[in-house]
Amino acid sequence: MTTEEKTDSELLLEIKGLRIEGQTDDVWVQIVKGVDVTLDRGEILGLIGESGAGKSTIGLAAMGYAQPGCRISDGEIFFDGIDLRELRRRERRAMRGVKIAYVAQSAAASFNPAHKLIDQFSETPVQHGVHSREEAEADGIDLFTRLQMPNPETIGFRYPHQVSGGQLQRAMTAMALSCRPDLIIFDEPTTALDVTTQIEVLATIRDIVEQFNTAAIYITHDLAVVAQMADKITVLRYGEVVEEADTRLMLSDPQENYTKSLWAVRSFKKTVNAPDLESVPLCKVENVNAAYGDVPVLHDISFEIHKGYTVAIVGESGSGKSTAARVITGLLPPTQGQIFYKGEALPPDYRRRTKDQLRQVQMIYQMADTALNPRQRIRDIIGRPLTFYLGMKGAEKEARIRELLDMIELEPNDFIGRFPGELSGGQKQRLCIARALAAEPEFIICDEVTSALDQLVAEGILRLLDRLQQELSLAYMFITHDLATVKAIADRVIVMLQGKIVEQGSKIAIFSPPHHEYTELLLSSVPEMDPDWLDRTLEERKHLSIQSAGQ
Repeated sequence: MTTEEKTDSELLLEIKGLRIEGQTDDVWVQIVKGVDVTLDRGEILGLIGESGAGKSTIGLAAMGYAQPGCRISDGEIFFDGIDLRELRRRERRAMRGVKIAYVAQSAAASFNPAHKLIDQFSETPVQHGVHSREEAEADGIDLFTRLQMPNPETIGFRYPHQVSGGQLQRAMTAMALSCRPDLIIFDEPTTALDVTTQIEVLATIRDIVEQFNTAAIYITHDLAVVAQMADKITVLRYGEVVEEADTRLMLSDPQENYTKSLWAVRSFKKTVNAPDLESVPLCKVENVNAAYGDVPVLHDISFEIHKGYTVAIVGESGSGKSTAARVITGLLPPTQGQIFYKGEALPPDYRRRTKDQLRQVQMIYQMADTALNPRQRIRDIIGRPLTFYLGMKGAEKEARIRELLDMIELEPNDFIGRFPGELSGGQKQRLCIARALAAEPEFIICDEVTSALDQLVAEGILRLLDRLQQELSLAYMFITHDLATVKAIADRVIVMLQGKIVEQGSKIAIFSPPHHEYTELLLSSVPEMDPDWLDRTLEERKHLSIQSAGQ
């Protein structure tokens, strides 16, 4: 059926000739170049493309919104027959959250840290008269339950910093659903989720879209995920539409070379190293327990990491992966056990460690947006650890900053004076890598460093990390829920569940059957480029659940 033949009741969103400009050095540059979008009620459109393609910019424009430093310069945006560009700002704001909702990629940067989750959930439906406060809280608990949040009756009474990144992302999805809007823009809503949780969240999102006849724009860099969610797919590059088609047709027979290149990513696989087990480990975690207050989180975990070697730690949200990193760095002293570095016990609290002990272990964080000071230029961000750890100043410091930018493949003359806000997601993550390298460590903890990146950019980051490891003999501890990343980068794999190590061994051993029961669950939860995969997996698990109940 053509757009002209659709009835008003079917067509919800129509964007024609959308052009958006961004300002750089007082010059307006076109970043979205004449894009058309149509979306029916109850339909899901997948927007895919590499970083900088314009996916999020177009998603926000569907709300009649342009980010600071951007402007909608041309085009029409009709939502439910209303021209959003003709509305007053107050009228557009009144629609957001009620008629149109948005789920941001970076939940950590989107929540107010001073308010509990349930308060932030309830704010929009109460303000717009959709629910009373009591009704809003009850609805919040119901949605938390449906989105597989742990302890749904009480988790809403925690503050954002008291839940994991994956739990925070699900809380944001619940907030977007609070007023049952006609359109939801999902901007990478599952990047922070482990694969087992992702299945339930994807199923819930799809069910809610169907139940309430809600339309959705699903922005993602994960092609296997978009295959499960979207009715049709639009491929973007440099602000233009490369190709668009029904999902099944797009997956089975992409027409454009760029689309085919997206389908073929993740070709990188590093050469597996075998550690010298006779040598003293660079880092050794021995019988460590840890807790947050009275809540135990880690239970007697032990593992070793050798020089020039990559150990990947995998497990679902809340399994203790990032907590293990906090213990190693001294941010969370263990309640039992010790951390050894080159055979010497490290003080459990980072404040008691020497400057050289602090220098040797560096971290690269998951969300580069929140890890970088937006008011500092790249020169200052990289320069600070050079001065703090190595005492560099003046020309020596400037030369080293430029060397580090070369190492991470960013042109020094182009980037050294920029602010983080002027970088793409992949460039920000490279900057975080340069900041870690500035301390000249031997051991780097990478905490979900590719989860927020599109697959082309993520592969570039993995190749960069592998090259740096070979050149500098670095050891990595790679925290991730992405098993494709594990297969690409790891030498050894540790599988965690509920604060315990359930399995560890070489990558080849872990990924070869027979598997531990939980490892099998993780492997079976990785989405496939098959539109029927989610339905088939849910049906298989339902069948197994019925069988188990009958035994």
